Formats: sequence, structure tokens, C-alpha cells
Amino acid sequence: MAKVLTTGDIRPTPFPDALSSRYLAYALSTITARSLPDVRDGLKPVHRRLLYAMRQLKLDPSTGFKKCARIVGDVIGKYHPHGDQAVYDALVRLAQSFAARYPLVDGQGNFGNVDGDNAAAMRYTEARMTTVAEALLAQIDEATVDFRPNYDGEDEEPIVLPARFPNLLANGATGIAVGMATSIPPHNVGEICQALLHLIKFPNARAQTLVEFMPGPDFPTGGVVVEPTASIVEAYATGRGSFRLRARWAVEKLGHGQYQIVVTEIPYQVAKSRLIERIATMIQEKKLPGLADVRDESAEDIRIVLEPKSRAIDPDALMETLFRASDLEVRVSLNMNVLDAKHTPKVMNLRDVLQAFLDHRNEVLLRRSRYRLQVIADRLEILVGYLIAYLNLDAIIKIIRNEDEPKPILMKRFKLTDRQAEAILNMRLRSLRRLEEKEIKAEHDALSLEQVELNKLVKDKKRQWAAIGDEIKDIDKKFGAKTPLGKRRTDFGAAPAAEEVPLQILVEREPITVICSEKGWIRALKGHVDEVGADVKYKEGDRGRFWLKAQTTDKICLFATNGRFYTFAGDKLPSGRGHGEPIRLMIDLGNDEDIVALFVHQPGQKRVVAASDGRGFVVLEDEVIAQTRSGKRALNVKEGGAARACKPLVGDSIAVVGENRKLVIFPAAELPEMARGRGVRLQRYKEGGLSDLKTFDRAQGLSWSLGDKARVETDLGPWLTARGKAGRLPPKGFPKSNRFDG
Repeated sequence: MAKVLTTGDIRPTPFPDALSSRYLAYALSTITARSLPDVRDGLKPVHRRLLYAMRQLKLDPSTGFKKCARIVGDVIGKYHPHGDQAVYDALVRLAQSFAARYPLVDGQGNFGNVDGDNAAAMRYTEARMTTVAEALLAQIDEATVDFRPNYDGEDEEPIVLPARFPNLLANGATGIAVGMATSIPPHNVGEICQALLHLIKFPNARAQTLVEFMPGPDFPTGGVVVEPTASIVEAYATGRGSFRLRARWAVEKLGHGQYQIVVTEIPYQVAKSRLIERIATMIQEKKLPGLADVRDESAEDIRIVLEPKSRAIDPDALMETLFRASDLEVRVSLNMNVLDAKHTPKVMNLRDVLQAFLDHRNEVLLRRSRYRLQVIADRLEILVGYLIAYLNLDAIIKIIRNEDEPKPILMKRFKLTDRQAEAILNMRLRSLRRLEEKEIKAEHDALSLEQVELNKLVKDKKRQWAAIGDEIKDIDKKFGAKTPLGKRRTDFGAAPAAEEVPLQILVEREPITVICSEKGWIRALKGHVDEVGADVKYKEGDRGRFWLKAQTTDKICLFATNGRFYTFAGDKLPSGRGHGEPIRLMIDLGNDEDIVALFVHQPGQKRVVAASDGRGFVVLEDEVIAQTRSGKRALNVKEGGAARACKPLVGDSIAVVGENRKLVIFPAAELPEMARGRGVRLQRYKEGGLSDLKTFDRAQGLSWSLGDKARVETDLGPWLTARGKAGRLPPKGFPKSNRFDG
């Protein structure tokens, strides 16, 4: 029988319990040691270790570069025992000016580009720290932060950096842990500094007030934020939200009415090559009807050229479709889930993040001050010993020359400490000159004064916050809006309308003149014709009846004697060459039916429709649009009758004239608005029916046409009455045709 060898304390554990405890340990390790940034310095462990290793290698901004392979080797060998490629990728991102708003690494060589190409191998590239990284590491040797043993216990690494620079908000952070994630976009450091100074002055300031100093993200690739202000404030007040970011574009005129659209900035973290490839694919698939071509003319700056199919296409509408269909518009999320000072994951709002940075700087200031006080105390102790030596120089020299163990004798006779006696014994002979004594006294006085000031600083909160404020002002001066690096790159634009862009807007928009003859032949001439001249030919026995100016993108409406509305697309009308086509081939209009009105549809326009029996109502044009051959019925016509009028409602009064030559005028408000029906009585007749109708503004008077002339009647009292009356004979000079248009 085989023996089972056991070592240590082995305890049976149910598998679910063992699995859950180990998974929890893995999750916590991922959250705290890999994925979430620290709110104080805004860094993840890999970034912090990279910067610290570069400092150990003395890769300051003023020194030369070293191979990235050397840096990565030191990081994984001393502090970060993970894959070299993962560490190198983190290093590369810190050096990319299109990825980091304030790069922490100054790279030399190929570090990738905005097209999405990868960096060269680490053996080819070199790097050193930037001044921003130097500010993050400033004062780290002055006991400002705690250190812990590295993974093998042979070295030490900082738990957090002193961070004079507000890196978390300035450069942002992204990360996915187990059950948690963080997404913080970059911001402008000048605006962050102003918000910090305001929070120092008003510790109870709300996030809504701080947003006035920090209006939103500032991305390294620029662009335009088009998120409503209320949504931005809500996101910063809760720590969760998103921002709508669009590319920056402009229209370039090419002459002869032609134009092209040039995109000069694309959204953050969008690869330019893939963006252009996607737009080109959509053009081939005919998903962008208004776009003819896309070209990349980028050099050092981004320049993406979009060529429309026609000069008549509205550029704003074209770009709106591109924003909806491509990554020219993206949503950048905000989830300020970070590790607080106690290393606990927490979603913070804007005020919490800023206050955490200020608290960290306050702690760094106090620790540095106490460290400096200790250094000063140690130095003053030595200097006091030196001064005692200068005052008793001959006696001390005699003791040193005559005694085998001078140290205890010196300590006893001159009441020196062990360190003072040791320092005196280690003095060089050249230090005994008079000039050295003066320098020691000057140093003693200066350090004593500094000691007094530091003691006041440690005990006085106001002095502490004043000192922190000065540090923030210094950061603002070095990296703020007045520097090339700190100038804001992302602008803010108005939030776009929520409505969908009509496809018709992207159709080529050309002016046309629609002509319809008495016998119902319709055609569209190119361009706008102010007057239909003799060059317009009709079939024998026919003549012109309707003509109107329109665009190819317009809807042309026809109202017939059967009370139905018919609709045509402007670009579907027959060409102006020849005589056109019979309108009855385009719609189901009987031979015994006639055209009452032909007009261009205007959304929101109201019209008054009326039948020969004198009944009618107000109808909204939007309600009767139907691009089918059968049209859409609006006015129910009495058997034996016909629709007679369809006029736009443009005033406060309505004039109706009957075949019996009686005129009645009444307020337009007396007519109901309907979608379908017979309506109400407009005018009463004993014989005949309605001849014509006109809407007008009573203050301007009633007008009618007499050949090429027009007449206006302003004294309308005799004809003003209630709706439905018989009326009276019209004024002298009214057309014998009983129609207002002659």
C-alpha cells in the first residue's frame, strides 16, 4: 500500500468556499494592484513603477535618452513581474501626444501614430521623463510618501507619488477590473488649477460651481463637445455620465458653387485609418447618399477631405448623417471609480476628486516639513558644535594632541553631544580659517530662521493652504493656459437637435419651375423662371394655367375637384423638354375631374378648402400629404358638386364670393380645423354655389386682380358679417368672373 506524504497543515475545504475565497482574492488584487488608478497621483501601479524606474536611471528631462528595453527590463526585474510587452505598451501610451493630454514620457523613435499603427520594438526606441513626470516625482526623497518592499523584498518602491501635478483629471485614466471599471477623460490643467484654488478658498463648494471653472474634458486630439450643459453638470455631480464628442470640420469653397468638407480634428481614441476605411465602405454600400468620395490628405496635421455628390447638398445635413453613421462622433464615458487614500475603490464626484488631491498635497507638505525640520535640527546640532570649536579652538587642539581618547574629554569639558564631538574630530585643518567660521554662522542663522517658519507652517492650517495654493499657481504657470501645452484644444458646441435628418435633404437640391397647362400636362423647367414667356410651348388648343417656383427636393401638392390631395416629388416630375406628360398618368384622376390648386408643400402651413355648396374648413398640409396614386381625401364633396377652392390661410379674415355675385367676409377664427369632412357653411345660396375664396389681413384691406392691375378695398363694413350669411354685392370694379385673381 502506497504511503501518502503530507507536508504542513492540510485542511479539507468545500470546493465552492475555496473557489469563492480565491476568486475574491484575485478580484481584489486586480482592482487594487492593476486596473484602478489612485486618486492622489492618478497612476496605476505599472505607470508609477515605470516613472520611478526612470528616475532611478536618472532619465530626467535635461539628460539623454535610454533604450526603452533598458527601462522595461528594470521595471519587470525590480518592481513589476509581468510581461515585457504589457509594460512597454504602457510606456508607449505615456509618450503618445495623441493619447496623453500631458505626456509623462518623452519618446524618441517610432511610438505609433493616430492612424492606429503600433510603436516600433522596444530595442529601437528611447525615452526619458518629461517635466510633467518630474513634477509628479518632486520631493519623493524627502519622506513625503511611504515606501514598501518590492515583490522579492530586495528593493523598495513608493506606494504613491508626491504628485504636485493633478494627473488624474489632467491625463485621465481607463481600466477594467473584476466587476469594476474606470473611465476618466483628460482635462485642461489650467482649468483644474482654477477649480482647486476655488475649492481651497471655499471648502464647501459644490460640483455645480466647480464645473464653472472646469466646463468639460479637454482631449489631446481636440474636437467639439456637443453635450448639453445640464448633462455635463449632472455627470460631474454624480461621478458617472458621458460626453458627446464630434470631429471638427469646415467647408472649403472651390469656385463655381462647388465645395468640399475638410475634417481637421477627429474624436479621442479613434484611429484615423479605420475611420476613413469605414466611411469609404459605407459609400460603396450606398449608405451615405450625399457623399461621393473621401480622401486622406493628412501630413503632420489631420486633413480628411469629404466630397459631396452635388453642390446643392446642404453641408450641415451631410455632416449630421456622417456623425450618426460613423466615428466622427463618439460618446466618451465618465466613471470616476478610483482608489481613495485608504486604497478602497470608490466612485467620486468632481469635488471629491479635487479634495482628495488637495488632502494628499497637504499630507505631503506636512511630511516634507517635518522631514525638513529633522534635517535642520540635525544640521544645527553640528553647526553649534562647530561654533563651540571656533570659540575654544586652542583648548580643543591641545586636547586632541595630548589625549589618546579625546572624544569623551571634549564631550565632558564643552558639554558636546556624541555627534558634535565626532564632527569636530572629523574637521579638516583648512576649515579652521576665519572665512569658514563666518559661513557657518550665516548658515546657522539661515537654518534657524527656516526652522521658525516651518514650525509656524506645521501648526497653522491657513499657512498650509496658502503654501499649497502657491504650488498650484506654480503648476498653472508652468503647464496652464498661457503655455503652448496648456492651451485648450477641445471646444464646446450647441447640442444637436434630436430629430432625424430627412433623407430628402441629401438629395441634390436644384431650382425648378413647375408648369401645368389647362388640359393637365405637367413639366418642370430647370431654374427659376420669373415669368412664363412665349418660348414655353403647349399642345395645340392648350394653354398655361399653373406655374410655380420650387426645388427638386420639394413636394408638389395638387388639389382636385374630387376633394382629394395628391403629392409629387419635385425630382420625379417630367422634364421641361417637350410638352411634359399628362398628370392623369401619374395619379388616379378621372377625366371628369379638374385641378383646383397646385402648390409647393410647406410644413406647418394651413389651407382653407371649400366646395361648390359653400361648405369648407381649415386643413393642415401635413395631414394630407400622401405620395400614392390615389392621393388622400380631405373634403367630402356633395353628389353633383365639386371642390372649388384651396387657399393658404395667411390672414385673420376670409372673403367668399358666390356664383350669384354675392360677397361675404367673416373672421378666419370661425372656421374649424379638420383633417377630413364636409366642414361648415361659409356662405348661403338660393341659386348657384361658391365661386372663389380668399384669405387676407383685414387691416390691409381686400385686394383683387384686374388684368395687370390690382385694386384694394379697405372699407369692408358692408360685407363684414357672421359665417354662413348670404352676403351682398361686391364693391364696384370687382371682376365679372367672380374670382379674386381675375
